[in-house]
Amino acid sequence: MKWINSIKDYKPFNEQETKDKEIIIKCINIFDDVLTRKNELAHITSSTFVVNKSKDKVLMVHHNIYNTWSWMGGHNDGDDDFLKVAIKELEEETGVTDIKILGDGIFSLDVLNVKSHMKRGKYVAPHLHLSVAYLVEANEDEALIVKEDENSGVMWIPIHEINRYVKNESHMQKLYQKFIEKMNTL
Repeated sequence: MKWINSIKDYKPFNEQETKDKEIIIKCINIFDDVLTRKNELAHITSSTFVVNKSKDKVLMVHHNIYNTWSWMGGHNDGDDDFLKVAIKELEEETGVTDIKILGDGIFSLDVLNVKSHMKRGKYVAPHLHLSVAYLVEANEDEALIVKEDENSGVMWIPIHEINRYVKNESHMQKLYQKFIEKMNTL
């Protein structure tokens, strides 16, 4: 399957990505429903880390559930075209369509812990997001929209201030700092 090969062929950036890639491949081998939320332990998500042309700002949404600024992405819900899902989520959550994919495919593989929470009145147990991420450049002059059922804000944040906006999710601060470091090597 092409989607599995895209993960297997991915070249990890660091030790964390090497280990996370191993875990993602284990989950793919163990679970036949890893592309869907039917798997309540671990499932694949697709996301975008979006920067402006000069790479000094990052586009983020204010996530309603976690009450913090966040990247854009979502569940694959059975779709094995990771890039298509990531771009669809970016467009739905921000309105941005004038984009360019940077790099030559998957930008990052990460295993992310999701804390228990309520979503649309239902309890969601803690689980893992097997994250497939892409680096995207977007036009910062394009009009932005808010997807009110998920987010309460959309804005370009100076990239050097990202930790100030993601203050209550230290694990995501580490992830974004890795993205910035990796982006600067391209």
